[in-house]
Amino acid sequence: MELSDHLFRREAGRMVATLTRILGVHNLALAEDVVQDAFCRALEVWKFRGVPENPSAWLMATAKNRAIDVLRRERTARTFAPELGRLLESEWTIVPIVEEQFGATAIKDDQLRMMFSCCNPRLPEEAQVALVLHILCGFSVDEIASAFVSSHAAVEKRISRAKKVLAESKKLFDISGPDDFSRRLIAVQRALYLLFNEGYHGASPESAVRAELCREAMRLTALLFDNPLGATPATYALAALMCFHAARLPARVDALGNLSSLFDQDRSRWDAQLVAEGQKLLDLSATGPEITEYHIEAAIACVHAMAQRAEDTDWGRIVSLYDTLMRIRPSPVVALNRAIAVAQHEGPRRGLEEIRAIADLDRLAAYPFYHAALGEFEFRSGRNEIAREHFRKALALARSPMERRFLDQRVGACQ
Repeated sequence: MELSDHLFRREAGRMVATLTRILGVHNLALAEDVVQDAFCRALEVWKFRGVPENPSAWLMATAKNRAIDVLRRERTARTFAPELGRLLESEWTIVPIVEEQFGATAIKDDQLRMMFSCCNPRLPEEAQVALVLHILCGFSVDEIASAFVSSHAAVEKRISRAKKVLAESKKLFDISGPDDFSRRLIAVQRALYLLFNEGYHGASPESAVRAELCREAMRLTALLFDNPLGATPATYALAALMCFHAARLPARVDALGNLSSLFDQDRSRWDAQLVAEGQKLLDLSATGPEITEYHIEAAIACVHAMAQRAEDTDWGRIVSLYDTLMRIRPSPVVALNRAIAVAQHEGPRRGLEEIRAIADLDRLAAYPFYHAALGEFEFRSGRNEIAREHFRKALALARSPMERRFLDQRVGACQ
């Protein structure tokens, strides 16, 4: 089951994008059905024959064959991609056209087209992002609801409406021209940022760390900066941020499967190659006049990456960077992270003062690490009883077994 879930994450978006290119955006539901059929077929066949040596190629071949069947069966009753025109109406050209669209380069281009098609200006940003996460990244409605701190019903309605708008498009977005590219790029970057975050410290009930989601976000971001129009300073900054955080993944979980905080991680396990790649990408991001939230977050991650030990961290620099981030994109979570940096720089009581001063503090009520931060500062201030109550609140809100074990240990430390 874990293998099929991982494959779905990695392959579903590629398959839907390519099939939509062939069948037409107005047939998005049909493309999704073909992908679902391919996965169902895989589960049936692999159960008896075992997983093939190249499961990705097997899935693509199955989806391709089913697409050809659909085109043959419905070409007289349904219209398909207008840009492929009559080529899909002829028995002589159906197979070679489908084969061409399933080529490696075409699949990459189709993923970019689909990302930008999802980011239609007629849709609000959250709907654009939800559509990218759902169609291209294999996110469930519940996972998207968690990423947006929203309800299942609200996200389901948002995705349904967004799909209707997408289906009204005549064809997938043309990534070869600059028209409307920059405006859509912002939403695409935001979707990839959320995808990486969900993998790094998301709300999965199974695990607090899902490296495959981080890798998928990094792969899709690389598609962006491989495109001349997508290779902007903000894209490079986003990629740098992902590299710095991904470098810490090997140390985020210890040998016993427990979450390890930034302060307790074995930094010798950090991936030096990814840190170096992050520094290179951060340098590339400094080529323009614009400073985005990704620049600042990448700079903060870089300061952490440069510290050989937790106590060597330049917390004054990090607080200054969070001040800038609060001006660019203020939020209660950013303010909480800034308060944690202030506590490291000036002491736990100052951290508590900064938390109490956060605007819209009620929005953090269901966020376990808000209560955990309060518990940590109270614990460091010697008020163990108060700290234990905060950690218990955090424990009640924990989203995975890893988080529960981590917070249960903090409760125990207050005894």
